[in-house]
Amino acid sequence: MKALFNFSTMISMIILLLALILTLTFKKTFYDREKNSPFECGFDPKNIARLPFSLQFFLVALIFIIFDVELVLLLPTVSITKTSNLSNMILSMNIFIIILLVGLFHEQNQGSLNWIK
Repeated sequence: MKALFNFSTMISMIILLLALILTLTFKKTFYDREKNSPFECGFDPKNIARLPFSLQFFLVALIFIIFDVELVLLLPTVSITKTSNLSNMILSMNIFIIILLVGLFHEQNQGSLNWIK
């Protein structure tokens, strides 16, 4: 267990060190209007190349990812049932599911799940 902790700490330190080195050595570029615009044989573009993204689609995709990760966190509980205290596991899983349901009801009240606006 201690070896696993030391290994994860070492990996975290390496990642932080690499992030710091990349931040300090990253070539900073300044974008201007000409470099950001799409190239159409030397002419000005006729329409916008970057279409607006649907915020509603983004919110639904984000909610899907959150609840998909929730499933990944719930699935290992089946294999833990033989080795852990059953009452503590049931209590912790109920608290976890209640937190997720509160989040779902909050999203519903905010209107993030309504497609028609």
